[in-house]
Amino acid sequence: MKKNLVFTLIGVVLVATLTSFMSLSTLVKGIFSNKREVAIAPANAAPTKSLYDFTVKSLDGKPVSLSGFKGKKVVILNVASKCGFTPQYADWEKFYKEHGDKVVVLGFPANNFNSQEPGTSEEIATFCQKNYGVTFPMFEKVDVLGANQSPLYKWLTDKSLNGWNEKAPTWNFCKYVINEKGELTHFFASKVKPEDEEFKKAVGM
Repeated sequence: MKKNLVFTLIGVVLVATLTSFMSLSTLVKGIFSNKREVAIAPANAAPTKSLYDFTVKSLDGKPVSLSGFKGKKVVILNVASKCGFTPQYADWEKFYKEHGDKVVVLGFPANNFNSQEPGTSEEIATFCQKNYGVTFPMFEKVDVLGANQSPLYKWLTDKSLNGWNEKAPTWNFCKYVINEKGELTHFFASKVKPEDEEFKKAVGM
């Protein structure tokens, strides 16, 4: 009986240590990643799924079919409220107000990086509206990597599904650009903003 208890305790400690190590590993990779990184789809990309195959939930819990964005370019952001990149909310809101008729910005809160998005949907909505006047579509908090990665982010980061890309977010405010056909065309790391030339070229500005 005592031996079983000891083995159980050892197992719990090992799991906790491994989980902690994995979290630390993610943190270290994020800190030292190239936050200006850009990746572009090759001409021979052959996706097996498109953005339009996914339905997600808005911040108020309503299902949203992403097929509703057919005919527009889409920029997908993994966002957080307590990050050094959080002021980018203002940059992307300005971009959306100016170009939302052609390029839609979609925000997906995620708590994967140093627990920088701990809030509930209600808290996130209040924060975004109060501090940045966000009007672009925002969705329920998701995991953008790891064992519980959302189906949308699985598609964005699995080349067998999107045709070419395996780059997962390395920190908050990474960007994925989708074309008018629902195909993934670009990945941009955290520091890239709407006024950057590579990004403007990606969305046809």
